[in-house]
Amino acid sequence: MSAAVAALALTACNPQSAPAPDRPAGGPSAARSTPSAPATNGPAAKAAALPNLVGKGLQTAQDEAQAAGFLILKSHDALGRDRLQALDRNWKVCSQTPAAGASIDTSTTVDFGAVKLEETCPAAEAPAPKPAGDTMPNFVGQGMKAVRGALPTNASVTVKDAVQSRMVLQESNWKVCTQEPKAGVALTGQPVAFTVAKTEETCP
Repeated sequence: MSAAVAALALTACNPQSAPAPDRPAGGPSAARSTPSAPATNGPAAKAAALPNLVGKGLQTAQDEAQAAGFLILKSHDALGRDRLQALDRNWKVCSQTPAAGASIDTSTTVDFGAVKLEETCPAAEAPAPKPAGDTMPNFVGQGMKAVRGALPTNASVTVKDAVQSRMVLQESNWKVCTQEPKAGVALTGQPVAFTVAKTEETCP
C-alpha cells in the first residue's frame, strides 16, 4: 500500500477529522426560540347609553335596547304570577334593570318587568313565592303557577276551585285562597292541597 492511500484510509476512519456541521450564525444561543408575546385578554368592554324604556311595549323596548347595543335581554311577570311573555307585543314594560344610564357595560343583562297591555303596573313588583324548605310558607294570595314552582318537584299537589266547580287549567290565571298544610307546618313529604280563585275574583 502506498503512503498516500494509507493516509486517505486513516482520515476516513477518524471521526474527529470530519468537518463540523454548520451552526447558525451567532453561536448556540442563536438557535433558541424567541419568547412569544403575552396573550391579550380580548377586546375591551364597551359602554353605551341605555335608554329609559319603562312604559313602552315590550317588543319596542327590546328593539330599542338592542339598537343601543344591549343584546342580552330577558323579561318577567311584574305581578309575580310567573306568566311567560309568549307574545311580546301584548305586554308593556313596568320596570327595567339596570335603570337608564349614560355609561353601562353592553354585556349587562337587561331585565324587563312587564304586565299585559290591559293591566296596570304595580306600585312595587310582587315578590316571587318563598321556596318551600323544611316548613310550609304562606302562599295565600299568590299566583298558583308561581306557588307550584316554589314547591319541591316531587310534591303531591291538589288544586281545586274555591268559587265554583271549574277546572283549573292555566294556573297562572289563579291565586291561592287556602292551603293545607298551614304556614309554618313541617314539610315531610305529605300531600299539599290548595283552593284557588281567578286572579280578579275575591276568595270566599
